[in-house]
Amino acid sequence: MADSTGQEPAEPGHTGAVAADPYDRIAWRDLYARSAALRELAAELAARHAHTTDLLADAFLAAYLAAPRVREAAEMAPSRLFNREVVAELAASPGFAALRRETAGDPYAAALAVLAEAPALRLLLDRTEPVREAADRAAEARRSAGRPARTAGETARQAGATAGALGAGATSADGAAGPASAPAAPAGQAASRAEAAARQALEAATPGIRAAARTATAQAVRVTREEAALMRAWGVGHGELERMPYEERARLAERLRTGRLARWAELIGRFRQMADGERARKVENATGELIGVTLGDDLSRVLPSELAHLGLPELRAVFAARYAAGELMLYDSRGEQTTGQGAVIACVDTSHSMYEEGPGGITREAWSKACALALLDQARHARRDFVGILFSAADKLQVFRFPADRPAPVERVLEFAETFLGGGTSYQRPLSAAAALLAEEFDTAARGRGDIVLITDDECGVTEQWTREWQEARHRLGFRLFGLAVGAPTATASGSVLEALCDNLRPIEDLTDVRAAADLFRLI
Repeated sequence: MADSTGQEPAEPGHTGAVAADPYDRIAWRDLYARSAALRELAAELAARHAHTTDLLADAFLAAYLAAPRVREAAEMAPSRLFNREVVAELAASPGFAALRRETAGDPYAAALAVLAEAPALRLLLDRTEPVREAADRAAEARRSAGRPARTAGETARQAGATAGALGAGATSADGAAGPASAPAAPAGQAASRAEAAARQALEAATPGIRAAARTATAQAVRVTREEAALMRAWGVGHGELERMPYEERARLAERLRTGRLARWAELIGRFRQMADGERARKVENATGELIGVTLGDDLSRVLPSELAHLGLPELRAVFAARYAAGELMLYDSRGEQTTGQGAVIACVDTSHSMYEEGPGGITREAWSKACALALLDQARHARRDFVGILFSAADKLQVFRFPADRPAPVERVLEFAETFLGGGTSYQRPLSAAAALLAEEFDTAARGRGDIVLITDDECGVTEQWTREWQEARHRLGFRLFGLAVGAPTATASGSVLEALCDNLRPIEDLTDVRAAADLFRLI
């Protein structure tokens, strides 16, 4: 029944179980408008159950807010007490803190968590329909209990208006409100009984709600962590993700999950982590050829005669003073040196044989592309240009350039990683293309000493004329060629073409081992 304004009286209490300011709710509404998946989920649930869009909003806010607060039951509208119980159990789940480490402040990740929770919530809603029906009956009974009083008030106002027009003597001796107020007490008692029944039903359902909430949270943690790891594996930073529009981020995530190398994201991530660790090593302290004695304060290279001073109490102060002054006698060695200055160029074989799987089911292509992506990171860390050259037969070549002074668009990186040419194998064209790029860099920017990494699983011949031109270019530009023979040990045999061409050559047999190429990231 509508009141005097024509509106059905509002249900007392909050409809949102999570306390949030208007700006936070705008974040939900904006995301809801952008996400077709959320809208489809809301429409599906709303067609079968009441108040489910409010439940999705609460689940989102619980994951998104920096410090979410679930309202007390007394603050809630009776029809939303079920939603409040579900969100309270989500927040109390053992994995909720881990979930919020992925989702807090990130609306996309919070929405992803809601979608991941959907299967458990859907099953829970189906099983607890009677509980929510009891809550709705209680809400309706409470609204009904308020109607007689509002009707009596309206009658009194009308009677007062009439009395004002006809005079005080026209007022009924019994009072205008008397007959209308009689139904109020029975209606109030009915509302109380309905609310008690709803509370009992909710209490009985609480163990099932708790179990479903734990399942939903565990699923959300798994999905959000997997996507975060996927983004990290492909080198997409958190800051870049936060700036990315929702639709673009959703498309990127879908592409990463379904692309050619999606199943090798973990390998790509391990390669990049290994390379990052190798960069952190102090190459200048690497063990190498001893060439004499020098002075310094590096305790790892102190001569034994200096250490002997620590055994004599009267000479310890002398040792400490010389250490502070950097005048201890140390072994001097010549070890690995990082010498590259020009571009880093990865020439990656994409012939048909690169489809072949090695240990662990990892393909030669996957290992090679993971290594190349780590080299891209290496170049960007050193502020050097990176070029990816994909090759197969002599007539198949594709070049991807990533200048150091410009961002590396993730779409372009993915295109490089996912492109596969097929066909046979020819070294001459990709290596000639790499030398030409280094020559262009040398002539225009005066940068030499670039590095080329040739990753292949095959061996092929080269002409004598091409070999002379190659040696001339290498002498003029001062670049180095590193060779990685993936699953092809014969290509590294004595007298092979690769051995003749490369400054540094190694076989890669175990494709699960990313450390087989570790020293590249100390030398390049």
